[in-house]
Amino acid sequence: MKYSSAALLGLAISTSAFMSPRPLHSAGRKVANSPFALQMSEATAVKSESYEFQAEVGKVMDIIINSLYSDRDVFLRELVSNAADACDKKRFLSITSESAQEKPVIKVKCNPDENTITIEDSGVGMTRDELINNLGRIAQSGTKAFVEALGEGSADVNLIGQFGVGFYSAYLVADKVEVITKSMQPDSQALRWESKAGSSFSISELSDEEAGIESSGSRLVLHLKEDAGEYADFAKIEDLLNRYSEFVEFPISLWKEKTEYKKVPDVEANKELPEGEEPKMKTVPETTTSYEQINNQKPIWLRSPKDCNEEEYKEFYKGAFRNTYDDPMKYTHFVLEGQVECKAVLFIPGMLPFELSKDMFDENARNIRLYVKRVFINDKFEGLMPRWLKFVKGVVDSDDLPLNVSREILQKSKVLSIINKRLVRKSLDMIRDIAADEDESKYITFWNNFGKYLKVGLIEDDRNKKEIEPLLRFFSTKSEEEYTSLDKYVEGMAEGQKTIYYVTGEGRESAAMSPVLEKLTSRGYEVLFATEPLDEIMMESLREYKEYNVVDASKETVKIDDDEETKKKNEEATESLKDTMAFLETILSGKVQKVQVSNLLTDSPAALVQGAYGVSPTMQRYMKAQAVAAGADDSQLGGMNQAVLEINPNHPIIKDLDSRVKAGKQEDKDTEDFALLMYDVASMTSGYDIKDVSNFAKRVMKLMNDGEISGSVEDAEAVPSPSPSPQKAEDEEGEAVQAEVVE
Repeated sequence: MKYSSAALLGLAISTSAFMSPRPLHSAGRKVANSPFALQMSEATAVKSESYEFQAEVGKVMDIIINSLYSDRDVFLRELVSNAADACDKKRFLSITSESAQEKPVIKVKCNPDENTITIEDSGVGMTRDELINNLGRIAQSGTKAFVEALGEGSADVNLIGQFGVGFYSAYLVADKVEVITKSMQPDSQALRWESKAGSSFSISELSDEEAGIESSGSRLVLHLKEDAGEYADFAKIEDLLNRYSEFVEFPISLWKEKTEYKKVPDVEANKELPEGEEPKMKTVPETTTSYEQINNQKPIWLRSPKDCNEEEYKEFYKGAFRNTYDDPMKYTHFVLEGQVECKAVLFIPGMLPFELSKDMFDENARNIRLYVKRVFINDKFEGLMPRWLKFVKGVVDSDDLPLNVSREILQKSKVLSIINKRLVRKSLDMIRDIAADEDESKYITFWNNFGKYLKVGLIEDDRNKKEIEPLLRFFSTKSEEEYTSLDKYVEGMAEGQKTIYYVTGEGRESAAMSPVLEKLTSRGYEVLFATEPLDEIMMESLREYKEYNVVDASKETVKIDDDEETKKKNEEATESLKDTMAFLETILSGKVQKVQVSNLLTDSPAALVQGAYGVSPTMQRYMKAQAVAAGADDSQLGGMNQAVLEINPNHPIIKDLDSRVKAGKQEDKDTEDFALLMYDVASMTSGYDIKDVSNFAKRVMKLMNDGEISGSVEDAEAVPSPSPSPQKAEDEEGEAVQAEVVE
């Protein structure tokens, strides 16, 4: 038996009190003289003292370097963010300065030969005391202290740092770091800070010539570890800068090597060139190196929506989400203020993103990018958007999101819930706008690309279920090649219809073959087609729409409101065919759950339907495939979902079978084959697979050879089929015939 720490502590206290010697209270003896009282007086005489927690610096540094960050690529994000903070501080402090100041810049340079990375900014710089406090004291945030010194709401600054550990991410890739800095304070001395990630660092003075800093700023030189040589490649650094820092306010320039091709005179070819002829030229490569600005993209979400036009949104969409060549179908730009502040731009793509075409919930499809003050944080946060909106692309920028120290994990909180609700609501608004567009082809395109995501949303998101329902689209018995909505279905319901019906099938053609449609369509009822396994699960979640129940027409529980005369006929048919139903249940044992008379069939002799808790044949095939893929046994699935065979008492085939049973021919092989062939046909038209294909083929071949399975041609005669109209009879080449039993 386990106990909580609180319970164990309580047990220990009560046991101690029980076992402790009690003072004796009697006449003539003072309590103070007891040994227990003496112990208490000595205990109260002890003074309490306060102590500060101590930390082993080397161990703390090891935790920061090896445990705090899960991806060492983020070192560049952290260091560039620090440089941006330094530039922003200088910009703010320069407002009150009399001398004009140039806009601060950030420069990054890789040196593969020396295996170093240099990150330089022309920001505020640091004094000796600031070096000691900000870099020498772990978790001391100079940026946070700067903001606190300004006072809340008193300055227009866009500072990023807050935890005071971002600088030490440099040691993710470097075993030695140098910081050369000069403060913008008057008469400041240039300084070099140096450390190898141990428990100590050194600070030395430099001349302005040695420092190489004109006015103020800092230069970080990272001496890379042996296994971090890839970061000395400018292509790798360019990729990281584009990912994390493309929207930083200040210009970020990368030292790049360029190769250009120039035409120069071909000396060898021109040696014997006759006078007057034009000299021959050749193309030679010329390699140059220079700084090139990386962050040319503007953060459109920080601007007012009324100041942005459609072309700017399209340009931003293609620039922010690389490998995107389509135009967005819809976009929304909004600002959330009040309890939570958030700025966002969301896009519905014009086509299904490639990464989602193979797996609709592909983990590598990171379409919502989270920024904090222009700096990219992550695009893998699951709580920011529900997975049924995986296809929506966008940018979210908020200072209020609860990030952990490494800024890689989004902690669950009320703030996250508020932003999540707003993002979902704005996404639904965009979808509704597309659905309401006069050009109906736009929503058809949207549905073909992203309809399955809305189906998942209906299943998983109870909060927004009612918002999603009107956005669903279906094919139906009346819509032909066009989609219909639930609203259109309700508007077109036949008089007296009280239920929304649907049938399942693998595609429209398969669903339209279902025998259970016969009586429903004959009454003018529209039936929706659920053509994917996901549709069946969705319909189970839908259940009702605008007070109308949504019912699977292929379930045995489906009943149509018939008059008393029809119900009486069904009861009489059931009584009349009880022997035939018993015969069918015997020969189909293990294949069907039971046999019963149907009131839904008009043209077909029989149909297979599922019980109240059964699943469709399409879903059964899907479940079997899943079981096989997982290596499980799928043999039990068939027994769990045995169908119900419903027969049409008015059909000639059923009448013929009934006459055979009543004539005592149940044991005849022909009678059994006759019944099995009827069952096989019902299976096919109802969407089921025929397991015994070989015997089915034999029965069909026998029918083709003998004219009928029983071979008793003399017991039946061919009579003309009644024509629905004289015109139809004239159009047919021959006379239609059907078999009719002669009593």
